[in-house]
Amino acid sequence: MAQSNGRGAMGFIVGALVVVVAGIVWYIYSGGEMPGQNDAEIKIDLPDGN
Repeated sequence: MAQSNGRGAMGFIVGALVVVVAGIVWYIYSGGEMPGQNDAEIKIDLPDGN
């Protein structure tokens, strides 16, 4: 029974490592920029109401 629990924990750790490595590969592939870093600035000038 203890061996089964150890396999589950090992599978969880391996799965977490796969997710982390996939995230790093995606970060490098996307040019090293976090999502939302290239947001455009929006400026709205309203005319005077006179």
